[in-house]
Amino acid sequence: MAVSDREQALLEVRDLKKLFPVRKGILSRTVGLVRAVDGVSFHIAPGETLGLVGESGCGKTTVGRSLLRLIEPTSGQVFFDGVNLLELDREELRRIRSGLQIIFQDPFSSLNPRLNIGSIIAEPLQNHTRLPRAKVRERVAYLMEKVGLLPDQIQRYPHEFSGGQRQRIGIARALALQPKIIICDEPVSALDVSIQAQVINLLVQLQEEMGLSYLFIAHDLSVVEHISDRVAVMYLGKIVELASDKDLYQNPRHPYSRALLSAVPVADPERQTRRILLPGDVPSPLNPPPGCAFHPRCPERLEICSSQEPAFRDLGGQHWVACHLG
Repeated sequence: MAVSDREQALLEVRDLKKLFPVRKGILSRTVGLVRAVDGVSFHIAPGETLGLVGESGCGKTTVGRSLLRLIEPTSGQVFFDGVNLLELDREELRRIRSGLQIIFQDPFSSLNPRLNIGSIIAEPLQNHTRLPRAKVRERVAYLMEKVGLLPDQIQRYPHEFSGGQRQRIGIARALALQPKIIICDEPVSALDVSIQAQVINLLVQLQEEMGLSYLFIAHDLSVVEHISDRVAVMYLGKIVELASDKDLYQNPRHPYSRALLSAVPVADPERQTRRILLPGDVPSPLNPPPGCAFHPRCPERLEICSSQEPAFRDLGGQHWVACHLG
């Protein structure tokens, strides 16, 4: 899939921030701010998959939910088809939201246990369209077949399915309104390895057939490699590197990216890899360190890293990095 320029972007995010206030005392006074997302910018072209990776707690899921306004962002701009979603009122957002959908991480808790899967998949159609019941049933049966489920399972409930099958139900629900872009929030992390491959292959197949765009959020870089056109690496609420999948995996420029890639298991037992072990823990987003947020753990840090935040620079070939080392 070809990667388009920013001018042709289906989704463009500019300087997105989400700050959570920390309150204490009887009067619930704000004593600090958790910088969960701190100035994130990227774009996604039609038919493209952008992988968003990083350690747990770096802000990946908050980015995905903020795009859909499931969590209200503090500031920034999110353009979908040229419309800034953050300026829309509730009714306007409802009309445009059918073009953006989400697949949640947990395929069980994201499904209503009191509804059968036919009702779960039909719910978006009933809320956002005026299709007659016969057309809704027809569409539900089509979607079930599309994701590898049998139409005669339509009356069953979520607890009667395996984890992989439940995630297929979630995918079918996300496809119901024919979206242009789907936020995949760690959609395979709760599944067995063999099932992960099946779900990834299904997502790739659906993308080719329907022209979908994905924001694929994950912490497993081996999974991201197989589905992404470009990959953005997040650390402590910021994107520190953004590049095509080949560039990132073959020539990572940020020390944090190199550390993450060194932890990816290698299938060949004769191939030796040098694991980069980072000292310490991820700093608190309530009190991030000055300068480069990664410098307390960076094995290659310079003196400037502790005092000056690096700019997000274009290295050429759509490869961007925020690092003083270049």
